[in-house]
Amino acid sequence: MSESGTPAPAPGHATPPRRATISDVAREAGTGKTSISRYLNGEFDVLSPQLRARIEAAIKQLDYQPNQMARGLKRGRNRLIGMLVADLTNPYSVEVLQGVEAACHALGYMPLICHAANEVEMERRYLQLLTTYRVEGVIVNALGVREEMLRPVGASGIPAVLVDRRVEGLEADMVGLDNPAATTLATRHLIERGYAELRFVVQPFERVSSRRQRVEAFEAALAANGANGAASGRTLILDLDDDAGGLAALDRDLDALDAFDAGVSYASDARATSAGDEQAAPRRLALFAANAPVAMRLALHLNARYGAAWQTRVALLSIDDPEWAELAGITTVRQPTYDIGYRAVEFLHERIAGLVTQARDCLLPGELIERASTSASARSSP
Repeated sequence: MSESGTPAPAPGHATPPRRATISDVAREAGTGKTSISRYLNGEFDVLSPQLRARIEAAIKQLDYQPNQMARGLKRGRNRLIGMLVADLTNPYSVEVLQGVEAACHALGYMPLICHAANEVEMERRYLQLLTTYRVEGVIVNALGVREEMLRPVGASGIPAVLVDRRVEGLEADMVGLDNPAATTLATRHLIERGYAELRFVVQPFERVSSRRQRVEAFEAALAANGANGAASGRTLILDLDDDAGGLAALDRDLDALDAFDAGVSYASDARATSAGDEQAAPRRLALFAANAPVAMRLALHLNARYGAAWQTRVALLSIDDPEWAELAGITTVRQPTYDIGYRAVEFLHERIAGLVTQARDCLLPGELIERASTSASARSSP
């Protein structure tokens, strides 16, 4: 113990320096705290040039760092916005976040990122936590958020903008991909490339509006093509946490396809032997993955089943365009992820500034990136 009765620092441990306060700055500059506050708030016109110079020198001398949180709470503004993210391991989320961060920097906000790891209970807890931080707004890209879970945000007067998916019963701005148009574009691409059997592979979609929209658009595109009889297909559910059922259903389709192709190959060989005809190319199934995590799981499974040449047997197309898709030659629908994140912050900024209108939808177009996985040359390869 020291003579003053306070605990002495432990041997070998230096006492951390005390951070300078606004009172220290006022004392060093020979003025009052009101003048320091005016300087920090940019009210330079009410301070003499001499006083401003003394305050600036005192701040530099003491290395004073203002408590932005305390200042924000005093003004009723803290420039914090929350972002609730379902899954940061998904490249889509990371790319959207890049747009969010850029817009926050441009508009003077600080994002507070909450990763719910696809846990509905974590989403609820984070939403409650964000209200205690008195964030000025919330961007929500979550798995199972429902209207009642967002009620604390609305009740506190905190505006919310939804990314990628809607929340049933909640009137809020939403920014995301034009899912019907993007899904229709991709489905037509597969049909035009001559694929007769299509499978749309999606995670459980009951709670996620964007997945439901993609399923509905895929089925509608097939129905619109039905009169021509050029292609047929159906939806397969693939739970990434328990994929045995979905992959088993896919394997049954692949087994049937392999058996069919074996029969075609045998008949073709017989004709070629007797008449000199060229051997018919195997027929390929086209898999349409609803997002990048599904596409990755499918590619790994197909590689394990057929080896490195799996693309000569099965076509693969995916919504989302992660970096590995280019390396593997996967055709994709690229989402404008950066623009989605940036626009979400702009929408939120307008609501924070007091905009009062009906809920707005900002649906951005996807871009088809054609690669080898759906090309005619891959389909006809031996």
